[in-house]
Amino acid sequence: MSPGVLTAGDDTAPWPRITVDTPGAEFEPRPPGQFAFDFPDTECDGWSTPDFTVRSASVRGASHRFYRKPRQDCARIAVHEASGTLVFAVADGVSGATDSQLGAVEACRAAVERLLHVLPRGGSPDLESVAHHAAERLRQLAAWRLGSTDPQPSAVAAQWYATTLVAGIVQPDSSGPHVRLFRIGDSGAWLLDRATGSYHALFGTKTGSANDLVSTAVVPLPHVPEAVEAVAEHLTASEVLLVGTDGFGDPLGDGDGRVGALFARHLAVPPSPLRLAHVLDFSRETFDDDRTLVAVWPARGTAGGAP
Repeated sequence: MSPGVLTAGDDTAPWPRITVDTPGAEFEPRPPGQFAFDFPDTECDGWSTPDFTVRSASVRGASHRFYRKPRQDCARIAVHEASGTLVFAVADGVSGATDSQLGAVEACRAAVERLLHVLPRGGSPDLESVAHHAAERLRQLAAWRLGSTDPQPSAVAAQWYATTLVAGIVQPDSSGPHVRLFRIGDSGAWLLDRATGSYHALFGTKTGSANDLVSTAVVPLPHVPEAVEAVAEHLTASEVLLVGTDGFGDPLGDGDGRVGALFARHLAVPPSPLRLAHVLDFSRETFDDDRTLVAVWPARGTAGGAP
């Protein structure tokens, strides 16, 4: 066989990008700036507990790949081992901020650490306190960078580290896994019903009915509104909890288009982490933002379980 000739079943065949409608431009990604080595182009993760199966992926958008910007999204997941509770955070650094990729990582780390810290006290964690804790972490980061000489680290944190944040928990419960989460900014969360392929947005979206319209103006951390937007739901055996940045949410829309069908098909059972990253990196014209997605399946609903 001649070099470079592929045959059926050849496991060296490359994975072509999945195209949805009109594809975006194809090109080899360019490296981010030389000091952005802590932010790889793609990250993915996946594991199971007795109660849940988790997958996550975060991919750099075409715009950042072309203009040599780092991926500004972040996702972190942990398990509170004493209770079997999942703890998660997803953040989307604001492009206008100087080092928002750092802000996204620090906001996720602070939120997960805080949730793991308060869970042993029993009851439901105060999600608003988690939001304030993440905001304070960004202010401390700004104060450290300034040598604690600037009287307004909050303003500097907004300039350097502004980021959206969705964080919360999924707790085992006799009536079905209990989901509690909050958000700052325009990242989102959905319940995917695998039986129907439909999506239920847990927060207001940018599309859909007039009642669902939200402002496209992002008010990110370190700002925390007086009333933090929070929701609580029970996860049924046929549902998958999805938490993602607007790089996923915008092309998803109401979930009744081709992107919704793509993910309904690939999330019917937990894919491998690498497969989720590959699907999330689909090509579609005009949608060139970073994309991050965390997916949680209840153990009783994995239809074959984790790979």
